[in-house]
Amino acid sequence: MKKRTIHVITTGGTIEKSYDELDGTLSNRGSHLREMLKRLRLPYTIVHHQDLLWKDSLEMTDFDREMIYLAVKNLLPQNNPVLILHGTDTMDVTAHYLFNRLMPIPVPVLFTGAMKPFGFEDSDALQNFTEALYAAFLIEPGIYISMHGALHVMPGVQKNRERGTFEKVEI
Repeated sequence: MKKRTIHVITTGGTIEKSYDELDGTLSNRGSHLREMLKRLRLPYTIVHHQDLLWKDSLEMTDFDREMIYLAVKNLLPQNNPVLILHGTDTMDVTAHYLFNRLMPIPVPVLFTGAMKPFGFEDSDALQNFTEALYAAFLIEPGIYISMHGALHVMPGVQKNRERGTFEKVEI
């Protein structure tokens, strides 16, 4: 089987947070992507990783979203799917931002994140990353949010804060 390539952009968020034992805080200090990849067997997948931001998504501004947009736009000529690790609180805002600037788009661009950081025993990070990675090679070009076994195509997706996941809504 021919190797396939995906670009992964990390921006921070809960999926990338680390616990500091000294002060008891969770914060974005560095990517956990390499750790996640070590737990997966991917002999047919080449992952190109770009660390872009280290922010909780509640702290993101339109300037940060523009950086994400430009990073994705610069990858499009390579014609490979793009997976963005992003905080869930404003993931839908950034996904809509890209949708409004990139459509029509020649490749799948997926967002995923986690409700609990990678490395926590009951984290959803590895599941969400793996599902998004798999979906990236099966779906049509577009902007998507992939979380908790569901794939939502933009536009019209928002976070359901009561359920702690995403859902399609009327726009």
